[in-house]
Amino acid sequence: MKKVLLLGAGRVARPLAEYLTGLSWVELRVGSLYPEEGKRLLEGLGRGSSFVLDARDEAALARAVEGADLVVSLLPASEHPRVARVCLEKGRHLATASYAGKEMRALDGEARRKGLVLLNECGLDPGLDHMSAVRMIRRIHGEGGRVLAFRSFCGGLPAPEANTNPIGYKLSWSPEGVLAAAVRPARFLEGGKVREVEGRDLFLHCRPVTVPGLGTFEGYPNGDSLPYRDAYGIGEAGDLLRGTLRNPGHCEAWSAWVRMGLLDGERIFDLSGLTWAGFSRALGEGHPGEDPRKALAGKAGVEEDHPALRNLEWLGFFREDPLPVERASARELLARRMGELCRFQQGERDMVVLQHEFRVSRPGGKEGLCSSRLVAFGEPGGDTAMARTVALPLAVAVKLLLSGEVALKGLVLPVEPLLYEPVLKELEEVGIRFQEEWGPAGPN
Repeated sequence: MKKVLLLGAGRVARPLAEYLTGLSWVELRVGSLYPEEGKRLLEGLGRGSSFVLDARDEAALARAVEGADLVVSLLPASEHPRVARVCLEKGRHLATASYAGKEMRALDGEARRKGLVLLNECGLDPGLDHMSAVRMIRRIHGEGGRVLAFRSFCGGLPAPEANTNPIGYKLSWSPEGVLAAAVRPARFLEGGKVREVEGRDLFLHCRPVTVPGLGTFEGYPNGDSLPYRDAYGIGEAGDLLRGTLRNPGHCEAWSAWVRMGLLDGERIFDLSGLTWAGFSRALGEGHPGEDPRKALAGKAGVEEDHPALRNLEWLGFFREDPLPVERASARELLARRMGELCRFQQGERDMVVLQHEFRVSRPGGKEGLCSSRLVAFGEPGGDTAMARTVALPLAVAVKLLLSGEVALKGLVLPVEPLLYEPVLKELEEVGIRFQEEWGPAGPN
């Protein structure tokens, strides 16, 4: 019997727990800070157990890790390096769906020496994007072709019929994570030159992205694209961009929010005695009694009927209701309101869209385009598309690692065929399938 410790029981954990408890040779234990969260995750699965664990308690975490063969962490990404160090100390494998940052990458050598796997970026984005991209790239190279340009956009959105609020967005994962990612600096390659974008300027680099059958969306840079030039094996590419996909109008509104300071998570406000309108007035640096809408419009340099302000009105930022906390950042308050109001209602579906676009050349110099696309919808009353596309790739990879079918060590991304081929094949069997389109320059 193989023992798996799952850290975290949040929004995307259910499909992973269901998959692993369905393996008769796997014993799953769920460690969560909130007892009811762990119990709810396992409800109806028939197997598995949960216990209360504060993963910040190093001694308690070490004891829990020691009792497992492999640890799956769905904690916030900032927690993963600390969990990884405990796993290395106790001789246990680790698997996450989050980006491998500098701290995590620094542990590669020790993991290799100890014969352990630190699997990262094995969810949706990052994760399935890597797997599907590298599968196509290897095929292009195998036919003697070259990748001249690669652009990839991914977004978790409401399904068209569920796109019912003025923001054009509903939450299928952590609101704090969404807002933090929205101001993360980005780097990408364009025309052979490195472009660097500060977090506050992300939405100024917005471009239209057409998805067949769904229409035109907005795409903007997501994080640092440059490391994937080597990871994907496309050193020949002069253009390389990984981006986020959102509904039309998103970039204009959120760019104004950034200028207002709404996405600032550093400055902590003293909110004692303030209402939502009072906070908005303070954020806009308005004088006492000034209309908070006018103050914020002036700070962002927009008209008072700008979509960003209409969205804030819908979120309740101009009401005289008292604030629920006495100290918080603007981003924390925005996350709270979005978490309350930008939720999927009973019976509504979310949607995941992931699209790769390649410009390639074949022997002889002939150029053309090809693409790979995943569109997945949530199950009304069941798992969201976001939960399935993040959790199931990770779950299948965990099975492969536990069974010994994949012999890897060190810090691992899912860009090796022996890992991504069986993962993609199994996901196709449950309807998570990429549609590939090969233009004239693609393989025959």
